[in-house]
Order: sequence, then structure tokens, then C-alpha cells
Amino acid sequence: MHVRDISHKRKETFADLHLHTAYSDGMFSPEEIVETACRFGLGAVAITDHDCVEGIDPAIEAAKKTGLEIIPGVEISTAVEDKEIHLLGYFMDWRQPALVEELDRMKKHRVVRIMKMVRLLRREGVNISEDDVLGTVSMGTVGRLHLARVMVAAGAVKTTGEAFIRYIADGKPCFVKHGHLDYTRAVDMVKRAGGVPVLGHPGVSAIDEYIPEIVSAGVRGIEVFHPDHSLSDSDKYLRLAAEYSLIVTGGSDCHGTGRGKIKMGRIRVGRDTVEALRGEAERIRSGNG
Repeated sequence: MHVRDISHKRKETFADLHLHTAYSDGMFSPEEIVETACRFGLGAVAITDHDCVEGIDPAIEAAKKTGLEIIPGVEISTAVEDKEIHLLGYFMDWRQPALVEELDRMKKHRVVRIMKMVRLLRREGVNISEDDVLGTVSMGTVGRLHLARVMVAAGAVKTTGEAFIRYIADGKPCFVKHGHLDYTRAVDMVKRAGGVPVLGHPGVSAIDEYIPEIVSAGVRGIEVFHPDHSLSDSDKYLRLAAEYSLIVTGGSDCHGTGRGKIKMGRIRVGRDTVEALRGEAERIRSGNG
């Protein structure tokens, strides 16, 4: 497995700052995340489930005797105009009532969206029900990947990729637009919870033109290194990070196994990045950030 090491240091522990558990659309339980991270020799991981923080406590509990640091995080679905933005939050108080209340509201919108998509799929001859999809989610949030997996199980498509390409990707016949938060509200939500807002995989979202105003809204970091960023993408975002004095982050965006391989740790950062985020969170909580 190729590992893109961005720390430029050899004798230190590494962190993967973008991981999803079964509480959103990942395949691994928090306990499995911890076990795999330890097996891969990581020193820290961030749990960044979609619009959900329920996986953080189980991961912390599982890691207590391992030496692995669990960084509390989240990936919030936001938007600017018609463009989707994924905002990562790190080191926030994941139990803060205002944060939990807002995420619960987003969770309900996700359920409504999936139900609408199922109805559109049935019109296309895909014989699945809302219960087929929602029944696979006993905790956390539901998303399109859950829907795609049910479509594979029902024999409607051969792979989850085919489900997206034919039916549920943006602009496809059964796509329903996500009810995103405005990105400025999401940035404030993370900061009010004492966390560091970071712009996630901007190359995937194709929102370069909006980066100056996103930074002005209070984003403190940018995910430069991501599996779907080319080397030229990463170089471009490194330059923007320097221009706007943003913390450079990276992570594998691991959802489990793909083609029999686990992406966890494929992209990882050094301890200096973790400490930069921790220090920024302390400044935000003290009112100096």
C-alpha cells in the first residue's frame, strides 16, 4: 500500500485525520477503527463521521488501553450557493447541547432525503423499500452509500459505484439534493463548540473560487492531502494554505474496505499537525482564536 507521508519526519507517530465509522457510512465499528489503527502503527486518528458524533465515545473507550489518541471530529455537509462543501471540525466538545441538537436536526433531514430517493428508485424499477435502507442504520446517520449497498444486495446493481453512476450521483435520475447548512453557520457551530473548522477535500468539491470567502468566514485549516487529490491539487492547496495561514491537514477518508484494501493510513500527517490543531482549538476556546 502506498503511503503519502507529509510530515517529513521519520521517528514519530502519525495520524489519519479523516475516518468514518459505522455510525455514518463507514463499514468499521469504532472498535474496529481502533484495532486497525493500532495494527497499522498509527498514533492518532480522528473520527469524522458525516453530521454525527456518536462514534467518538465508543472509539475513546476502545482506545483507553492502547495508547492510540482519538481526536474528536465531525464532517458537516454544508453549501455555498449550489456548491457542496464538506467542513471538518476537530477537537470540539462533541457533547455540547447546541452542536448535538443541530446534528440531530440534520440527521432527520437525511432520513427524509433517503426516503425520497427510494421512491424515485422504485419508479425506475429498483425494488427496494425505505425500511430496507433505514433498517441497516441502527445508529448515527444515513446516507447514499447505505442506499447503494442495499441496491447491491437487492441485485439492482453489481457495485455501489454503479448505483451512483446510474441512479444516485448528483444529477442522476434518482438524486435528491441534500439539505445542507450554510457554510458560515457550520463554521460558527464548530467554533462555538470549541473546535477547529477545516475545509475538507476542496478538490473533490471543486469550490476553489469560494475559498477566499470561506476563509473569511473563519475556517482555520485546509485538507491538502486526500486520496482524490492529485499531486498538482495538493501543491495548489499547499500554496493557498501558505497564502491564508491555514493549518495543512490530510487523511485517508477511509470508509472501510474497497477492492479488498483498507485505505486507513494511506495518507497520514505528523504529530506537528495534530498539535497545531490542538493549539488552535485552545485559542478558540480561550477567545483568542
